[in-house]
Amino acid sequence: MNPSSRPASSSTRPAVSPNSRSQVNTHTKVLDTTHGRILCIADIRGRLSGLNDLAREANAKAIIHTGDFGFFESNSLDRINDRTLRHLTMYSPLIPSTQRTHFLAPDNTSQAIRATVDISLLSEFPLLLSGQLKLSVPVYTVWGACEDVVILEKFRAGIYNIDNLHVLDEATTHCLDVGGVKLRLLGLGGALVPHKMFDNGDGSATIAGGQGTMWTTALQIGELVDTAQRVFDPTETRLLVTHASPGREGIMAQLALVLKVDLSISAGLHFRYASSYNEFSVQSDLEGFRHKLIAGKEAFDKVWDSVKQQVDTVIDEHQRVLLDKALSVIERVPNAQGPEEPSWKNCWNWNLCDAAFGSLVLDVKDGRISAELKSQGFNYAYRRTATPSNVVPTPNSTTSSLPNATSNPPTKGSTPAQAEKPLSPHPKEVRSPLVPATSGKETPKESSPSTPPPKSNGSGTPAPPSDKAEKEKQKRKEKKERKDRERTEAKEKEASTSEEKADPALNAPAPAPASASASALTPTAPTPVSAPELKSGKATPEVPIVDIREGMKSPTTDSTGARTPTSKRSPRHPWTLFVKLPQQSTEADVRTFFGGETAGVTKVTFLANKGSPHQRARPFVYVEFGDDETMKAGLDKNDEKMGEGTVSVQIATDREERADRGVRGGHRGRGRGFAARGFAAAGLTRGTPRTNGEARESAAA
Repeated sequence: MNPSSRPASSSTRPAVSPNSRSQVNTHTKVLDTTHGRILCIADIRGRLSGLNDLAREANAKAIIHTGDFGFFESNSLDRINDRTLRHLTMYSPLIPSTQRTHFLAPDNTSQAIRATVDISLLSEFPLLLSGQLKLSVPVYTVWGACEDVVILEKFRAGIYNIDNLHVLDEATTHCLDVGGVKLRLLGLGGALVPHKMFDNGDGSATIAGGQGTMWTTALQIGELVDTAQRVFDPTETRLLVTHASPGREGIMAQLALVLKVDLSISAGLHFRYASSYNEFSVQSDLEGFRHKLIAGKEAFDKVWDSVKQQVDTVIDEHQRVLLDKALSVIERVPNAQGPEEPSWKNCWNWNLCDAAFGSLVLDVKDGRISAELKSQGFNYAYRRTATPSNVVPTPNSTTSSLPNATSNPPTKGSTPAQAEKPLSPHPKEVRSPLVPATSGKETPKESSPSTPPPKSNGSGTPAPPSDKAEKEKQKRKEKKERKDRERTEAKEKEASTSEEKADPALNAPAPAPASASASALTPTAPTPVSAPELKSGKATPEVPIVDIREGMKSPTTDSTGARTPTSKRSPRHPWTLFVKLPQQSTEADVRTFFGGETAGVTKVTFLANKGSPHQRARPFVYVEFGDDETMKAGLDKNDEKMGEGTVSVQIATDREERADRGVRGGHRGRGRGFAARGFAAAGLTRGTPRTNGEARESAAA
């Protein structure tokens, strides 16, 4: 932000009123008034000779490039730090793969790389500068994240000038007249790094960068807005070219709104596919779009609040005008209750893959802009050679259709759980166990002594019987064991009845709940017993019958008999906190309470009050985090102030959800069990007096 003498730049013009400023640096180029094709690419990374080849293949009359052009010369190596030099070496298309492997070997130090790598391995820009390499079509480019800021300042000052190479920046704009369309190009280069938006680095003008990297500043954003406003023409079609993607960066999307652009093109994240979208196609509603913009605004505001006083003391009057325009971009968030934002559906965006993997061609004819998107994509040919021995089962899968591989050992990449534990069967296929349950022990859920567990083939997949005869033999064996067991149980009951008749104390009338019918003692028609009957001080074995519905019931235990609810909901996110708020709040309030964007909050879910006709959110919320560390940091927020009360934070478990459902009502036949569990969790039982405050706490548990 140093307002001292700098190379010629629009931000160093005399501090006078906007209406008396010098003319904008704009140029109009007539490509073809009837039909023209424009090639759009990203990350050419110094292989500048490839520009002519790509233009010839696409039959393009011009090229638009979105950054990482390769603005380096021989003395740039002295200004690049070790980390950036290693990055450039790793991704330079001018270095053969064998040589790259040698450079990046773990035992190869940064000093060794610096002593070996020369500029010819990083960029062909010196050839372009000397005239040995010429561009066959006009090229319009912004700078990327890895460039030499000194070279860009020489272009701004007019020291460097290359035929057919045009640098788009906040102070320079071009208009292409092609195919019946006047296409206005607006550009902004550099990476978007919020904490560097008020730092020029080694740059002496508004261009910011240093040590081989470049980034965007707030003054650049303000000056681009100023430039776009001064050249505005409603007959033109506006195209914004940026290195940072508006799809990921809320501030870039806000800039597109302020500039009223129709199209945007940006560099990608080095994927093998390019993307084409508008916000309406990737956001569920306008609120989702607003959330992205608000997130970008909050990230900027944190930096601005910390440097505001320092910036106010060093900027001049003209820079103040530009800064105010940048702040107007940050405040540009569509009103959720107002009229629909036109760009919500009408602004189209392309996010490009690297030039080595694909490109976009804008075919302009008779006023219509068509798009041809080409991507190299992924290579799936390796799957044709995949064999069962090197296929790892999908974790947590309920079924498995993988072929048997009894002769193949477990693969090296499979986890122990995958190699040793067979996959669980579908819940509807689980049958009730055929063993009598004794008091104090749980009935096994999925296997019985009469049915041996399936043998594993060593890869985690159960091996079925080898042939039909073996299956029939297994069935006969199971049937015989079942009959023997029923016969034994019937004899035990008869013996128990004989003891009861012989003992006068046991012949007294028994209470109704403990009585048993005579038919229940006959072995020919066994009936299920819901709880063990006390006879002679011993638990009488029970004989459950085989029923297809039994697979949906809980195992017979010493519990209160409440049925476990069946649920089709997915398991809870592993890093979730259950939060009780002191008053009605919004998602933004919750995120702010946990620390904003740096807190790692990935999702906020309010519990809806289903008893209310308006479905209003209750002050209970589940907050999901990206990892265990951020969740633990959020847990430390317990009992901190929020508004006029304190916030209760605890790790989310199924208990809170069951208690909450129990308090909401016992309708539909099963609510009483859940309510009873909720009261028990709150320390309340029937007949226990409680105060109003206790009642409210139990309802919130």
